[in-house]
Amino acid sequence: MRVAGRDWGEINRRRRGYSVLGKRFDHIHQPLEGIGLISTDVFDTLLLRQPLSQRSRIMQGERRFAQFLRQQGYRVGAEHLFRARQLAEKLAYRALNVGGGVGEVKLFDIVTRQLIMLGLPQSMVEKRLALEIMIEKASLSANGELAKMLRQQRKAGIRVVAVSDTGLPTGLLKELIDYFHGPGLIDKIYSSAEVGASKRHGSLFSVVLSQEKTAPDKMLHIGDDYIADCEVPTRMGINAMHLPKGRFKRWAARADGARMETIRRVGHHLVRSQGRVPDLDDRTAFGREVFGPIVAQFCLNIWLYASQAEARDDATLLFCARGGLGIREAFERLLARLDLPLGIRRENIMVSRLVAARVALIRRSPAVLDELGREFETRSFADVANALGSRRYELPAVWQDKFEAHRFFSMLETPEGRMIIDDVARQSDLFVRHLKTIAGDASRIVLCDTGLYGSTQRLLAAGLPERAFETIQFARSNYKGLSEEHFHQVSGLVVENNLYNPLKVETVVLRYWQIIESLFEPAIPSVRHFSEADDGSVRSNAGETAYGILDAAAGNLLLTGVLQYIDRLRTGSQVMRDVDIAWPHLKRAITYPGAFDMQALAVGARSVDFGRPESVHVLHRSDAPDFARRVTSLRSQLWREGAIARDFPRLKSALLPALELVHIVRGVSARLNR
Repeated sequence: MRVAGRDWGEINRRRRGYSVLGKRFDHIHQPLEGIGLISTDVFDTLLLRQPLSQRSRIMQGERRFAQFLRQQGYRVGAEHLFRARQLAEKLAYRALNVGGGVGEVKLFDIVTRQLIMLGLPQSMVEKRLALEIMIEKASLSANGELAKMLRQQRKAGIRVVAVSDTGLPTGLLKELIDYFHGPGLIDKIYSSAEVGASKRHGSLFSVVLSQEKTAPDKMLHIGDDYIADCEVPTRMGINAMHLPKGRFKRWAARADGARMETIRRVGHHLVRSQGRVPDLDDRTAFGREVFGPIVAQFCLNIWLYASQAEARDDATLLFCARGGLGIREAFERLLARLDLPLGIRRENIMVSRLVAARVALIRRSPAVLDELGREFETRSFADVANALGSRRYELPAVWQDKFEAHRFFSMLETPEGRMIIDDVARQSDLFVRHLKTIAGDASRIVLCDTGLYGSTQRLLAAGLPERAFETIQFARSNYKGLSEEHFHQVSGLVVENNLYNPLKVETVVLRYWQIIESLFEPAIPSVRHFSEADDGSVRSNAGETAYGILDAAAGNLLLTGVLQYIDRLRTGSQVMRDVDIAWPHLKRAITYPGAFDMQALAVGARSVDFGRPESVHVLHRSDAPDFARRVTSLRSQLWREGAIARDFPRLKSALLPALELVHIVRGVSARLNR
């Protein structure tokens, strides 16, 4: 195909295309040969942005909105508005992308969630959207040369449409285009927010081709994004013209974004450093004043994610036994207290890593070998068989050999192995029946748990590929050093780091993860085996775990305090204020614990689970007779800072800062080695 006497493929291969500054459109005077439809991207193509970052634009809007709110009698600062907006947008896109990228995030929904979270009337959504458009009008300019070329082509009978991946509806897009170019330039506008499809996945182009009744080779698309505006349509047989942004504009926008974020972080740090938690006198008070805001923020994040996920009718939210049961208790109370709307189906699920491993083992998934190899590194094949089969077996001597993951599948082909597999299959079938009961035919299953690696999700996804499993959890970390192939389906809603970073206060939970598990887990055993009741229902050794029947906070003073905090909440703004104070206090309590912190954060023994009855003590007493060996034994402690404070009270003022310095150096080294 040729355009204005030039080879079209040559133009595309050059990739420099036609300048967005409009200096190379002027030679296109005649109709484009063979083209019946031109589609143009909107932002950074038809409308050119000033080198101003999205962060700056949003903050400008939030400052104006905060002024408007004060006039209406609502005192919500621009910083809280900004953080709520960013969080709502981030988690909406995360839920969208994890769910396959079907549809689009609507700005109307983001702003609505932002306002609901902060306790502001939903009637103010239109006002906030009007401010958004006002800011856009101040930060955009017309691409006059492109518009001139499009008008010439329209006069020649070629139809021109605008196609944009945006959260804005077509009405607001039309307002912006008409503001800069006047009416009549564009015949029709296709917004991904309204169509429910995107350019980046190609589905929006399919909609355009269908509605415009145009063949791909008769369409020309113009845009700035090489993937969404050039690579994707080209693969679909659509002619594409790439109009990249200049390097200076890209760098200037990034620099502005970095400047804006630095200013925000400094201000945020100052707010955190000035806050103070009230005097605490027991574990319940610690749970209320410290963990209360942290858990409330986590629950708000769950709501934001689930609100986007429920846009698909085939989604359900399942809270995993054990930790998910405590999370759900806090979550449901927060929904009720703040009147947060959520229609997605929600249930508690009887599951554990052991249960999920059985499902994956039936499919002979390599993922199960990773988990078994790590969990039973020093144990025997018989130990693995007894755990997976959920009973004791009389096995030949070879099964007493040290477990080696690469041999396990072949061991299962022996007569004894087939007996074990039969038991595993029965347990797996009972679990699948349980899953069917609580999830129905839902194809998108969102698991909610504490964290870290997401083993349950990885194993269930391997064993039940007909369902789409994803996991939202408090933190995500590859502390196991295993494959991260499933991490795109696992979201740490509060923390996503592999290591503790002293400069990121939330990562302090990675220094003492057992306190988070203990905070949420009720006093019930891990799910190990299932049975069928007389009425045909599936039961587990964990007992009754249904929401509303199990008291997840029974005997758990920290969670009791968390629920007290939630029951006293008024708005999400209060959570944001309180969480800025709570995180630094928790970091100090974990990394520089005092006598009260040692009592408040005491966990005791923790079950190793995975079908094994053993427990480990988070803080165990060292029997080493001399000082050097006692220091060396700190490496085996699960809460090293606590062990230092307990065993070396006179030296902790030197040892604890030294340990913190080690983590700083390790974090810097890890970043340099990426």
